[in-house]
Amino acid sequence: MQRALVFDAYGTLYDVHSVIALCERFWPGKGAPLSQLWRTKQLEYTWQRSLMKRYAPFSTVTREALRYACAALALPLGDHERELMDAYLHLSPFPEVPAALERLPLKRAILSNGSPDMLDPLVRNSGLRFDAVLSVDELRVYKPAPQVYELAVKRLGVPKQAIGFVSSNCWDAAGAKSFGFTVFWINRANAPVDALGAAPDRQVAHLGELADEVLR
Repeated sequence: MQRALVFDAYGTLYDVHSVIALCERFWPGKGAPLSQLWRTKQLEYTWQRSLMKRYAPFSTVTREALRYACAALALPLGDHERELMDAYLHLSPFPEVPAALERLPLKRAILSNGSPDMLDPLVRNSGLRFDAVLSVDELRVYKPAPQVYELAVKRLGVPKQAIGFVSSNCWDAAGAKSFGFTVFWINRANAPVDALGAAPDRQVAHLGELADEVLR
C-alpha cells in the first residue's frame, strides 16, 4: 500500500511545451519545432553529462539546449534568451493537475532533474503544494541513475515498497521501476512502452485517472 506519491515535474505535472506560445511570438511558424528540439536536447544533455560524469545544473543544461535548438533551426536567439529561460519558471501545470493533487490523501513530493534555481520558483509560481521538493542537484547526477530515486526514500522516511512514483517520461518510469518503486506512467500520447527491461506497473492517461485509482 502506498504511503507517498513522488512525482516527476517536467512533462508530468508541468507542460514543458507551454513555452510554444512565446516561441511562436518571437518566430512565427517555428514555435512547436523549437520547443520540441529544445526539450529533446535538454534530455539528451542530462543523459550524456551523467555518462561522462560532467554534471552541470539543469539551468545550464536548459540554456545550452536552447542555444543549440535555435542554432539548428537558424533562429537568432539574441535578447530572447532571457525571456525564454524565464518562461521555464512559469510553465503551466497540465489542466487536471491542481484538482487531482488536492484529491490525493498521501504524502506528495517532487523528485526532479530540475536544479533549485529553476524548480523552486516554478513550484512557487504555480501554487502547487508538496511535502518535499527534491532535486538531483545535491547528487550531481541525473535520472534515471538509481541513487536519485533513493533520495526520495531517505528524505521522506518511507520504504521504497510504499512509494508510488509518477512520471510521463517512460525512461524515468523504467528507472523508478528498476529501483523498486511502484510506478504509474502517465501516457498522454498513448505511446508504446520503452524496451528497457522494467515496465511501469500501471498506465493512466492523465493525473485525474490516477487519483481515481488511488481513491478506490
